[in-house]
Amino acid sequence: MHEGMIHIEKTDIKVRTYQTDRTGRKLSAIKADSCGQITHDGPIAEVEVFVDRTHKRQTITGFGGSFTDASAYLVNQMSLAQRQNIIKAYFSCDGANYTLTRTHMNSCDFSRRQYAYAPVAGDVTLTHFNIDHDRDYLIPMIKMAQKVSRDGFRLIASPWTAPPWMKDNNSWVGGELLKEHYTTWAEFFAKYVEAYELEGIPIWGFTVENEPHGNGENWESMHFTPEQMTDFVRHHLGPTLEHRGLSHVKLLGYDQNREGLDHWVSVMYRDVQSARYFDGTAVHWYESTWDYFPEALERAHAAAPEKYLIQTEACCDAQKPVWQDDDWYWREEATDWGYTWREPEKKYLHPKYAPVHRYARDIIGCLNHWVDGWIDWNMVLDREGGPNWFENWCIAPVIVDPDRDQVYYTPIYYVMSHFSKFIRPGHVVLGHSCDHKELMLTVTEGSDGEVVMVVFNPTSMPLKLNINGLGSSFDQIIDAQAIQTITINN
Repeated sequence: MHEGMIHIEKTDIKVRTYQTDRTGRKLSAIKADSCGQITHDGPIAEVEVFVDRTHKRQTITGFGGSFTDASAYLVNQMSLAQRQNIIKAYFSCDGANYTLTRTHMNSCDFSRRQYAYAPVAGDVTLTHFNIDHDRDYLIPMIKMAQKVSRDGFRLIASPWTAPPWMKDNNSWVGGELLKEHYTTWAEFFAKYVEAYELEGIPIWGFTVENEPHGNGENWESMHFTPEQMTDFVRHHLGPTLEHRGLSHVKLLGYDQNREGLDHWVSVMYRDVQSARYFDGTAVHWYESTWDYFPEALERAHAAAPEKYLIQTEACCDAQKPVWQDDDWYWREEATDWGYTWREPEKKYLHPKYAPVHRYARDIIGCLNHWVDGWIDWNMVLDREGGPNWFENWCIAPVIVDPDRDQVYYTPIYYVMSHFSKFIRPGHVVLGHSCDHKELMLTVTEGSDGEVVMVVFNPTSMPLKLNINGLGSSFDQIIDAQAIQTITINN
């Protein structure tokens, strides 16, 4: 067998390889060829890869997924054994070992109903504020994850909307925050942090507003312009958190698709006073199924090189899950929201795609262009792609059938694990070069000197990588339609 075999010219490095591929391997350990030979029937293209350990880029914050009302409810519907299996799959050292997560503040489309923590209209002092809704399912799921996680994880909270009574249209959907409620809405954030901390759940950060451009007036949303958000953070949210002793909580601006990112960062970071309370920028991937917008990410980093740049939401949207058919996730059959109704001049951004390819391409592309954290959307959904009060069906890495107490770990789960399990917080992204147009890879280094390389081969042919720059050169074969994580110690 040729798969994943390596030939090491010197014996002073230790290489371990893990592969997920279209033939059915799922994060499988690949053994080195004990004879030091690479065998393959037929011709094989060679790829020159050079790792530059002197070129150190961003420090990794983490990888993970999102705790949603939908996911938490579904986990609770499973047997205790399956519940534990799911949480361990995501948060244990033997599983994906997630380190960066997200949840929603108030309801979102992946809630079973619409709700807010300040339900009483006109309650500007937030006397009736409470997080009781989260106590049934959401908080228990987070606490289960805390018990399983050895290293712990960071949690970002995002509001989809303020309570309707704080908005100019008195609606869950669309509209803007009324100026007279800017102070109350800032206090709302502080009360949320304090309420969750009383539950033993620290909030690491906030995005100021999920998708401030709106979402086509479909589900919970609230509109901000860059100028309005910067004003709210500069004069209300930042000072409120500071005054309440919560300045350690990170604030990430924007939180929507990467096209249009330039204007947001130019306003957020236009001067010292505007930038003071922003700890970074959050982005989503929904603008395209194939383009990860590297130039926009580069410019966002250049606008604030010392601040976070975190991908906070991604999923295969407008698509019901395919149950227990691994190969479907490798085929170009999935479609997204833009496939049917995007403007004609932008439809080219939304062709049919293979979910595995989309995840691998985007994560690698992001890491190679200054993104330091990457968060998936729902951790768990059912066979319909819900529950979702708006019936906005989507795919998650883990799909469950509560009626049969069955769990399906899709290939997407294993793609996420190739990054989250091996590239840990504190790793530094390294520079590299590669002379193959379609092969994608990214490289990081830990404080202990371990180098982690994640390689994605979307082509129909295996490739032989000639890897140099790590003290000892070695060859590595990656199969067709495969993703590998290679750990190198010397």
